Amino acid sequence: MKIIKWSAGILITAIALILAIAYALPNEYKVSRSIQIHSTPAKIFPLIAAPKEWKNWSVWNQRDPNMKMEFSGPESGTNAAWEWKSASQGNGGMKLSHASPYREIDYELHFEGMGKPSTGSFLLEAQPDGTKVTWKMEGSSEGNFMMKLFAPFMDKMVGPDFEAGLSNLKKFAEKN
Repeated sequence: MKIIKWSAGILITAIALILAIAYALPNEYKVSRSIQIHSTPAKIFPLIAAPKEWKNWSVWNQRDPNMKMEFSGPESGTNAAWEWKSASQGNGGMKLSHASPYREIDYELHFEGMGKPSTGSFLLEAQPDGTKVTWKMEGSSEGNFMMKLFAPFMDKMVGPDFEAGLSNLKKFAEKN
């Protein structure tokens, strides 16, 4: 009986500690990566602004070739959207909320069960030797306890995917 009380005390203390740590963690997260592409913004922009083009460079699409996707809205630019279902990548959707040709694309991203959507953008900056492309995403874990535990690690978790996606985008844009 003494062992059960002792074990219960440790378990309750551990849960209280996890809750206290989670409460102290930040709600917001940000991820940002950039790459230099030896191509023009005019050639790169359509590869990002058209959801159907993402299959050519997005690491998430490449990880699950059986991903089911449904497209809606215009083919490209503001309000172009798609939803996906994937056993390995999760279910979710993305909508391009603003597209400024050859300069910027803003989006809203949601995953099933993850609470509030994230917002993100692609910035294209013309430079003498090509285009600097910056991919950003930010969001809040407010209202989602599990997401709050992951928020401090989002850069380390999602950053490598952004790097791989940008590298694929670079290869594809420079090849075509």
